[in-house]
Amino acid sequence: MATPDVTTATPAFGAAFADPGPLGLAAFAMTTFFLSSVNAGWLNGTVEPVVLGLALFYGGLAQLLAGMWEFVKGNTFGAVAFTSFGAFWLSFWYLAGHTDLTKASAHDAAHGVGFYLLGWTIFTTYMFVCSIRTNGAIMAVFAFLALTFLFLFLGKYTTTTGLTKVGGYLGVITAVIAWYTSMAGILNATSRRVLMPVFPRQQAPVSARIAR
Repeated sequence: MATPDVTTATPAFGAAFADPGPLGLAAFAMTTFFLSSVNAGWLNGTVEPVVLGLALFYGGLAQLLAGMWEFVKGNTFGAVAFTSFGAFWLSFWYLAGHTDLTKASAHDAAHGVGFYLLGWTIFTTYMFVCSIRTNGAIMAVFAFLALTFLFLFLGKYTTTTGLTKVGGYLGVITAVIAWYTSMAGILNATSRRVLMPVFPRQQAPVSARIAR
């Protein structure tokens, strides 16, 4: 009796997992939208602590979980992106709610936070370069996010309110694109056809894709 070919009959580990991308994008979008609304001047800065809950549980933990599930699915790009930005929101929660900068001068504190934002600008920029083989929607998220971090860095480092407001507006645009991309992932999967295009690029290996 012939032995069954288990290499083709057995699915790869993680193949039955749902796509965690839409969850990570939705968590990122909502948290970014609220904080960017404060930076843009739509909300008074006194309400900024409201974002801390979102930063901890949705932008932070939900994205961190999405990143871990992307690791399981073999998606390197999605794993690095969601885990990193989940950690960003967790670090923001700690920075905004638990970090004591009273011993630093206003100048030094602004430069410290500015360099924090510069580091995220650098990371987001090279992730944008890595996103070129994903799809147009994901590329747009990272392009606008890199610009958001850049203007927030410049605004904080130079203590220029106008630059921070520009960063806020760019952040709102980033959040809207991320929400669109998240909704596209859910709607296209549940309808089993493309109703919301994400403008796919040239097909890349599975480990390089964040969304189909």
